[in-house]
Order: sequence, then structure tokens, then C-alpha cells
Amino acid sequence: METNAQNSNMGVLKIKEATNNYTLTRYPASEHTSFFVKHYWCVSWDVSEKEQFLQDVIPNPCVNLVVEHNKTGIFGPTKRKFSYLVKGKGIVFGVKFRPGGFYPFIKKSVSDLSSLPMNVQDVFGVSTQTLEETILFEQDAQLATKYIENIIEESLPKRDEQITFVNQIIDLIISEQSITKVEHLCDHFHIHKRKLQRIFQQYVGVSPKWVIKLYRLQNAAEIIENNNDHNWIDLSMQLGYYDQSHFIRDFKTIIGKTPEEYAK
Repeated sequence: METNAQNSNMGVLKIKEATNNYTLTRYPASEHTSFFVKHYWCVSWDVSEKEQFLQDVIPNPCVNLVVEHNKTGIFGPTKRKFSYLVKGKGIVFGVKFRPGGFYPFIKKSVSDLSSLPMNVQDVFGVSTQTLEETILFEQDAQLATKYIENIIEESLPKRDEQITFVNQIIDLIISEQSITKVEHLCDHFHIHKRKLQRIFQQYVGVSPKWVIKLYRLQNAAEIIENNNDHNWIDLSMQLGYYDQSHFIRDFKTIIGKTPEEYAK
């Protein structure tokens, strides 16, 4: 099941089917960290008596600090859908930073994280072993949240108002499905296209064009899930695509399947 959810699916595809097999919980950031941190999250599962399965998750424009046995690290935004093998019994804990919210901690382009995760100790001064032993064996997830929040608070940088600007832009992309081009953002926020692109590469790690595509295709996936009558031409036009093949290609890149395959 899913608890304390703010969005419809948090980027998890076919959430109704998925959450029968695991528990997904989010915890709000404190007043001290909420400028940088979107929320804390915890996924736990026990499918010991069930078949293992692949859970598809679509990307998002956020940096995540992930605490998982032998896999702990700080991961930048990915540009494609990824699949997680759920088997046996397990738990993963994470910190989801706001878009742009991780940049002040490292003062270098977040796009550098797209190919290689960062070691937690390099940023927050705590070893991955300590994090895993403390958080993954803590029975109370709220105590685990408080522990890692204290670590982040000790390293809090000065507030950077570009983070506010970036989130205003992304909030508009999410709320207004009519936003299908970078030029729409430039007109709305009165900013030159190249400057906007530089800000996103530096703070978010991906381009504004990619963020628009991500959310429009996520809208498409939700429409497909909730509607049995599919007209791919109309849907692609609705999302700003004038070439149906281009829409199908982008959909498969982000979602992992063609629209027709996803509808089955």
C-alpha cells in the first residue's frame, strides 16, 4: 500500500497493481531542511512467498540519496525508465531533494551525477556502512528519518533562490499540460532560452525540454491507464506532438513500452 502520498503515483507505473506488493511511505522534511529536501521516503516489501517481479519506475528531475544494502549512494536524475527487481524481503530508504535543491551542497553541475553516483561520505561526512547499519535496522522509520535529517542539517548550505525559481518552473510544467515547448516557459518567465537551459543543467541536471517531455508523457501514461478508448493521434496532438511516431518513440524511452503495449 501507499501512505502519505501527495502525487498520484510518485513516478511508479501502474501504482494500483504495484502497491499490492510493497509499502511506500513518505515523510515530510522539517522546516530547517524543506527548502532543499522534498521529502523522505521508505519502501519495504516481503514477497518471500510470492514470485519475484520487476517494478517499473519512471524518472524524475530530482537527486535522491538512497540507502540500500551495499548500494547506498547519491543519484542524479535518470533519463529513462528503470526497473527494480523486487524479491524476498527488503527495505530501501531515501532522501528526495527538491529539483535544484542538491546543487548548493556540491557547488558543481548536477548533470555530472547522471552517469556516476556520489559517495555519501564525500558530501555529508558519514560512511555508507554507518548509514546502512543505522537506518536499515531501525524499526521506527520516523526515527530513521530524524537521524538522516540531522546529518543533512549539519551540512546545510546557504539558501540559493535559483532553487525557488527552478521549482516555480517545474510546478508550472506539472500543473499546465498546455506547456509543451521550452519557448512557453521562456515567454511565461521572461527568460532567454539559453539562460534557462544553463540553469537547468547546473541545478537540475537535465534540460527543461526533457522535464517537459517527462511530465507530458507521464500524463499520457495516466490517461492510458484510466481510459480504455485510445486514439494515439489525438493523444499525441494533445501533448504537443505533431508526429505520432515521435510520440511513440519518446513514450517508449521514458515509459519503457509503446503506448499500445502499455495499454494492455
